[in-house]
Amino acid sequence: MVRQFIHKVNPVNVLWYCVPLLLLSSCRVSEPIRLPATTPVPTSFTGSTDSTSIGNLDWKGFFADPDLESLIDTALARNPDLQIATQRIEVARANFEFTRGALIPSVNAVGAAGVDRYGRYTLNGVGNYDTNLSPNIDGKQRIPDATPEYFLGFRSNWEIDLWGKLRNRKRAAYIRFLASEKGRHLITTSLISEVARQYYSLLGLDSELAIIRENAELQQRAVELVAVQKAAGRVTELAVQQFNAQLINTRSLEAQVQQQIVETENQLNQLLGRFPQPIPRSKTLTDQALPAQVSAGVPSQMLRRRPDIQQAELAMQAANIDIDVARAEFLPSLNLTPYIGLNSFRASVLLDPASLALGALGSLSAPVFNRRYIKSNYNLSIAQSREAFYNYRKTVLTGFSEVMTSLRGIENYRKVADLQTQEVAVLNQAATISDELFATGYANYLEVITAQRSVLTAELSLINTKRAQFLSLIDLYRALGGGWQ
Repeated sequence: MVRQFIHKVNPVNVLWYCVPLLLLSSCRVSEPIRLPATTPVPTSFTGSTDSTSIGNLDWKGFFADPDLESLIDTALARNPDLQIATQRIEVARANFEFTRGALIPSVNAVGAAGVDRYGRYTLNGVGNYDTNLSPNIDGKQRIPDATPEYFLGFRSNWEIDLWGKLRNRKRAAYIRFLASEKGRHLITTSLISEVARQYYSLLGLDSELAIIRENAELQQRAVELVAVQKAAGRVTELAVQQFNAQLINTRSLEAQVQQQIVETENQLNQLLGRFPQPIPRSKTLTDQALPAQVSAGVPSQMLRRRPDIQQAELAMQAANIDIDVARAEFLPSLNLTPYIGLNSFRASVLLDPASLALGALGSLSAPVFNRRYIKSNYNLSIAQSREAFYNYRKTVLTGFSEVMTSLRGIENYRKVADLQTQEVAVLNQAATISDELFATGYANYLEVITAQRSVLTAELSLINTKRAQFLSLIDLYRALGGGWQ
């Protein structure tokens, strides 16, 4: 009974029943993924709703030093990182063009030749032999025993975008192209701010060197004075050695600062994409003017202007589209493969109009046994989308933190600089008085040494604070997204 049932089953009928079931099984796709909710963005940085922001200024309008502007121009033209970013844009552009090409049919010009010798006990071998015995076949129509195959024409392949998979790939590639452009903007604004930071650090070191040399001269005169007093018997050799030790210490500081200047110049030259050479600078740090008031604008401007935030947002959009592409992989795909050309088994008649051949094949394919692979790719897309979302949120938080830190830094360093200026004035007056008292015998040498050391320390601290003011201003300009336009 079973044997009779098996003989009655038609394999073709089984195939017709199975194919729809397989297609239906492949169409089971997951529900769309929802990302976690985002935290609302604050409406202001300091409570003010003024939309004026230094981030809107062009870098040439923000930096007023001609030497610094020249350095930035050189960096924008020759910096290696910026050149690498430009090539990344070209890579993203080429990838976008590649995905665009997938939406249109691929057409290949084909010239093919081959030969087959069929066995006598094969379908083609028997068929060709039987055909040659037909009275309807003669001359050039007879099939050679070793059968050549010649084709000259065009073959095409076209995947019909039924579910938007190819269009979504193109969209994702285009968004990544835009993100690569934002990446270049990010490197540009970071480069401009870093060149400015190194430049103002160099000016600060120049001021430190000038202060140290000025104090060294004063200490040298103090050594000469105490030597005279020792000769007169007013002080001992201990006082002479203490003054000499202080002078030696100051000169060692001078050598340290000189080395720091060399290192800073070399770092700056590296940013400029050139070999070590002197950095021209005609102004000192004290000649540079800080703006009386700094405006940060509103947070929404920062979100639109900061390249890293824009890049992270675009990356998140592209990752979300990748999920749609991965979901479409579960669905059947329709492919058309038409061809047209000249086809024959004799080269002598290949160009005969009767050799014209054309045809088309449509195929509908759906994944069945490789669903685990597609599911893994789908889960990968989900994980990458969530990663892009958290990276975007982290970038926004970083932006707010940098803006607030720089704003507070400018304000607090301004207060510190005012107090340190007063401290330097008081200590200079104290040092002058100690010198006069020491010359008349009313102060000992330790008081003079302490006063001189205090003046040097205070003046160096004041220069470092002024440098920190400029660095905070530069950091705020970068944090607000300025410089890349």
